[in-house]
Amino acid sequence: MERGLLWLPLLFLFIGLAWAGWNEFQKVESYRAWSEGFRSSKFDIYSVLGLGEDSLVVGKPSRKGPVDLKRVSFAQVQAVELFLDAAAVTVEEAAAIVDPPENSKGGPGPKAIAIELDLGGDKLQIPFTQLDLALDWTRRLKQELIQGDD
Repeated sequence: MERGLLWLPLLFLFIGLAWAGWNEFQKVESYRAWSEGFRSSKFDIYSVLGLGEDSLVVGKPSRKGPVDLKRVSFAQVQAVELFLDAAAVTVEEAAAIVDPPENSKGGPGPKAIAIELDLGGDKLQIPFTQLDLALDWTRRLKQELIQGDD
C-alpha cells in the first residue's frame, strides 16, 4: 500500500503533462485550420498573426481557434516599432542582440518582446516569445507599409 501511495503523485504528474500536451496540440491544430487563408501567419503561445493582402489579423490562441481577433488594415497603420522590455529599439539594435558580434558576450535576452502598431490614436501591441521571430515580423510589416505607400 505504501508503494502505491508513493507512485500516486507521479501518476498525477503524468496525467497533468498529458493533458497539457493535448491542450497545446489542440491549439496548434485549430491555428493550422485558421491560418490557411493567409499569405503568411505566425503561432506563438501569446498571439497568432495572419497576414492578408491588405490587412493583418491579430488574436490569441485557444483550443477552439483564435479568439479576440482584431483586423487591422495597412492603411490604418502609421508606424511599426519593436519593443524589448518596454523600450523601443531599432531593427539594427535587435539584430545585434540576435546575432551578437564575435567578441561580445551574449547576455540574457529580453524578458518582454512585442511589436507595437501605431494606428493613429490607438496602439496595438503584439507579444512574442522569440526575438528573432519578432524581428522578422517587424521587417515584414515595415515592408508591407512601404509597399502600401506606393
